Amino acid sequence: MAAFRPKLSRAPSIWADTDENVAGRLKDYAEAAGLDIAGGTVRRTSSRFCLGVEHGDYNGTALFGVGTDRYIWVAYKPNASGRCRLYSANFEAAGVVDFASGEQPKPPLSPDAAASWARFPHGVDAVLRGAGLFATSKGFDAVVWGNIPGGGMSRSASLCLNLIGVFLDVNGAKPRETGGLAAAVTLAVAVENDYVGSPCGNLDQIMIHYAKAGFGTYYDPATDAIDYVPLGEDHEDYAIVALDTGTDRPGLDKSTYKVRRAQCDGFAKELFTSNFIATPKLGAVKDDAVYDQVRAAYASGAFQQHFKCFDYIYRAQRRFDAMMDAWRRGDVATVGALFREDGLGLRDDYAISGPELETMCDIARTVDGVYGERMLGGGDKGAAGAIVAAAAVDALVSAVRRAYPKAHPAYKDKFATHVVHPCDGVAVLPGLL
Repeated sequence: MAAFRPKLSRAPSIWADTDENVAGRLKDYAEAAGLDIAGGTVRRTSSRFCLGVEHGDYNGTALFGVGTDRYIWVAYKPNASGRCRLYSANFEAAGVVDFASGEQPKPPLSPDAAASWARFPHGVDAVLRGAGLFATSKGFDAVVWGNIPGGGMSRSASLCLNLIGVFLDVNGAKPRETGGLAAAVTLAVAVENDYVGSPCGNLDQIMIHYAKAGFGTYYDPATDAIDYVPLGEDHEDYAIVALDTGTDRPGLDKSTYKVRRAQCDGFAKELFTSNFIATPKLGAVKDDAVYDQVRAAYASGAFQQHFKCFDYIYRAQRRFDAMMDAWRRGDVATVGALFREDGLGLRDDYAISGPELETMCDIARTVDGVYGERMLGGGDKGAAGAIVAAAAVDALVSAVRRAYPKAHPAYKDKFATHVVHPCDGVAVLPGLL
């Protein structure tokens, strides 16, 4: 179906992104696209804000973060056609993605297929069929819309988790849980790794799937244990602010992330075969003596950038322990200071940030009451984040509005600031359609 620009029954200027208003918007899009979601179901999945260790998942470190209330909503209903028909209001030029289960491009994807958002529903169908959850999916109509920035807050992981829930619900399927990480997390990672071609770890999927309102989510990779950690009761009023640069990263498979992931994996194998570590993960080094041996052997020469990434991971783990202690005490200022230090390491050692992200961070550092700021997620583009005294939020927003469009005029109509709140990661919202 050709792309369309639907005639909507409500003015965009009065839309707040409440569940009710978004459901109304989705109904309008469905009607314009010729899709039937009346009386169907709305699923909502969150974004995430990682407090530590960014890039720790594939390096074998503990993880900590919160789900945040920038969301993807999917409204859907089974149909009798036997075809999966989906429309994304974020990618309206793609029109309706219409396919029968099993009829999708095979990986590795062509450049055209890899550039289309359709790779996600195609990938979910392929992975769930491959896992034996259904032989052929039943048909359904679905409309998708989200307000997650174009990088850094896990838009693709949120979409994968949401669509997995849609396909499972439509088919009455339930994956077998094995006692480790939830099957939905493992399946969502498989969609990105095995179909989309993105070399992501599992940080994003864990932080969204397990997110719980009012709590931070702690993950121990040694045991796959999840623990919910409240911020200490004596904390001052604070805010978490997403600093959306207005840029879009096309995907981790097309980014610096892919390069750094390969370097870290390769260097971990080098350290493992050279008997520096017992498991091939950079996070396995936690001892100063071993760190010093690695530095002496690799800090210069062919492995110089590999070592700098290793150095970031080593120091980030030290910051992580201090950050967790501060979180439990409710010491937001220390959490923010460590967040800032982490950002400098990502910029200077891991070398995975981008100019627009660092402009946001530079602006934030000029504002009194901003405790810490750094790039978020895979790097290059998307969103940075800040931890801010509540009284300083307005000053931060004003500073960004003044300075950012001067530095990056190409994004003067696209950048934004969002105060975000810890929230549940996955929700099914009845009665909205």
